[in-house]
Amino acid sequence: NKIEVIPLGFDLDRFQEGIDKKREVFREEFSLKDDDVAVSIIGRLVPIKNHELFFEAIKWVIPRLDKKIKGFVVGDGESRTHLEEYCREIGLSYSDSSDDDVDIYFTSWVKNVDYVNSGSDIIALTSKNEGTPVSLIEAQAGNKSIVTTRVGGIEDVVLSNQTALLSDLNSPEQFYINLLKLSRYKAMRDSFGKNGWSFVKDKFHYERLVKDVSKLYDRLLA
Repeated sequence: NKIEVIPLGFDLDRFQEGIDKKREVFREEFSLKDDDVAVSIIGRLVPIKNHELFFEAIKWVIPRLDKKIKGFVVGDGESRTHLEEYCREIGLSYSDSSDDDVDIYFTSWVKNVDYVNSGSDIIALTSKNEGTPVSLIEAQAGNKSIVTTRVGGIEDVVLSNQTALLSDLNSPEQFYINLLKLSRYKAMRDSFGKNGWSFVKDKFHYERLVKDVSKLYDRLLA
């Protein structure tokens, strides 16, 4: 009875600012055509993030899609070398240079993640466990559809079948299918993106966080 839960709050406005221009900048850097599908996974390169599932899904979708799909691994960490080797093992081309035409781009850390979100069509998360994944909150703030595993606190920060397609951790095939659905159907991506901003703009905005803390202080002082 002495614990009060106040959800996280962020500066989400920047993900709504200049989306079209940011998208143009990002996609020009990687020579992406209008109908190329860019799927980004954002976070540390560590085993718990399960990037292998991301690569397997890209590999599975490529021959089933009538357009190009490109994967972007945004972040860095101890698993970087292993993940590059895994790409080679399953037959995916990769590079850390935007000049190359490959299946997977390892971008390392990107300071302006709002450019990544604007330039991407889908944001992915493949974690074996999560607390409150900030990348998914920011993805929805940038009008992006999401494909993710159903673990930890993810269902607290997305709306299943409204802003995100979720799959159980023990069902990689469902993750593959969900990625294919979002890659094929732009109308679904657009609908999820619109719903995403409506969902997070108040619930996870820093102004709501400040108000909640202020109300708590006032109540305690009273």
